Amino acid sequence: MDLSRNILSGELPPSFSRMNKMQTFQVGNNHHLSGSIPLEWFSNWTLLRTFDVANNDLVGSIPPEITRWEVIDTLVLRGNCLIGKVRAELGYLPSLYALDLSSNNLTGTIPLEFGNLSYLQILDLSNNLLEGEIPGILSLLPLTDILLSGNKFTGIADNNFCELPNLKLLDLSKNLISGAVPGCFWNIPSVTYMDLSSNAFAEEVTASTVDFSQLDSVDLSNNNLTGCFPSVLKNLELLEFLDLGGNMFSGKIPSWIGASLSMLRILRLRSNMFHGSIPCEVSQLSDLQLLDLADNNLTGHIPVSFANFNYTIMTKPELEHNSGPMVMVDSFLPHYSDQVDIIWKGRDYNYSRKIMLMTGIDLSSNYLSGEIPAELLNLGAIRFLNLSRNNLSGAIPSNIGNLKDVESLDLSWNKLSGPIPPSISHLMFLSSLNLSNNLLQGEIPSGNQLQTLDDPSIYSNNLGLCGVPLSIPCKNGSSSTTALDGAKEGHHQLETLWLYYSVIAGTVFGFWIWFGTLFFWSIWRFTFFSCIDAMQQKFMLKMKR
Repeated sequence: MDLSRNILSGELPPSFSRMNKMQTFQVGNNHHLSGSIPLEWFSNWTLLRTFDVANNDLVGSIPPEITRWEVIDTLVLRGNCLIGKVRAELGYLPSLYALDLSSNNLTGTIPLEFGNLSYLQILDLSNNLLEGEIPGILSLLPLTDILLSGNKFTGIADNNFCELPNLKLLDLSKNLISGAVPGCFWNIPSVTYMDLSSNAFAEEVTASTVDFSQLDSVDLSNNNLTGCFPSVLKNLELLEFLDLGGNMFSGKIPSWIGASLSMLRILRLRSNMFHGSIPCEVSQLSDLQLLDLADNNLTGHIPVSFANFNYTIMTKPELEHNSGPMVMVDSFLPHYSDQVDIIWKGRDYNYSRKIMLMTGIDLSSNYLSGEIPAELLNLGAIRFLNLSRNNLSGAIPSNIGNLKDVESLDLSWNKLSGPIPPSISHLMFLSSLNLSNNLLQGEIPSGNQLQTLDDPSIYSNNLGLCGVPLSIPCKNGSSSTTALDGAKEGHHQLETLWLYYSVIAGTVFGFWIWFGTLFFWSIWRFTFFSCIDAMQQKFMLKMKR
């Protein structure tokens, strides 16, 4: 019986227990089924092999009577409101192949009885309230997928994971695991996905020589990792997703990244301490969809070679335009390995990287200088571009209108000058714009999508700008005249202000020079007062005459 993906509501009917030859029962993704699992089902469904009630509103604890389902191999209780501890009785289901208890409110530890599940290959306990250390008995099972994220597991990462020859997916993210990343993790022969993000891992990432690796996704973000860009990554030739953000990595971004990691689609290094220039070899990543180097100490110019992204998905959108996140849907383990967090339009978004329509570049909060390469704006399918909080100068390239699909554009907090190119009004999908805190001048372009962006803060702190939505009118309809007048007036005010400051500073400085000289050197003081006395005597003699 498969009633999944409908809009069923109410409680699960006990009368279904009469179907005593039930082998497969699926009512997942109805979202409104409530109550608990009827106890009659455990007694009569002795032939049940698959049970899936994922993503509903079921309550209560996991009944101990579940051991009566002796031949069950797939048990999916994901996304409900179950409470209590993970039942030790689950360890006595001899045929269990896949167990998914994720996204509930389960507490306690992982039962040691799980060591009896000699056929278990998929274990998902993520997003619960589990705690304690991860037991080593898991290494005795034929596991291929281990998902324990979003709990309160502590201790250090166990080397026992390295003893799982068939392990493909390891997700320990969003826990309290500490210590160093075990070097043997990079040598698990079959692992393709490894997520250790949002823990307390520290020290440098080291490993012995990697002979062969299937890894295509590595997430080490939001830990306390130190040292240079991990050299072990150089050997991961199949890597498509790399996130090192939110650590304390330092040094330069290596030039070998373009040749050694040529299959990268997502590169996220934000919020570290990388310095030096952006290596032009990054542009060799011909499949790149997302480049995030924000919040580092990078210097130099934006590489003109970024124009090479013209031959990538950034200029060849193959799917229909969609402004919202895309999510992979799977009947069992959902989107476990396909998500990436992106700061977009000032908010955090989560996107699927497999069918990701989101493409963009974020170089914000660095020390980049020079002009914005006009070639960069030929990336027609880019969805967001953030170059804010740098030292970029020169004019905004006139071909900015080529960013046909851009939705978020942030060039604020730079030293950009000149007018805003009229072609910016061609950006039909633009919903977030920030050009504030620059040296721009002239009339603000209008028309099309720009009409909806009526927040004056978008253009604030540009002394030479005028027009809607600012309250500064353009005189005589002439944008250039108004802009120059505004700029001249601003410069004149600054010059006047600096003159006042100079006079005051000179007066105070001069006073303290004289006062200090007379106070600390007695010879100068006696000489000064002698001169004063002599002048007084001469004045008195003249008065007597």
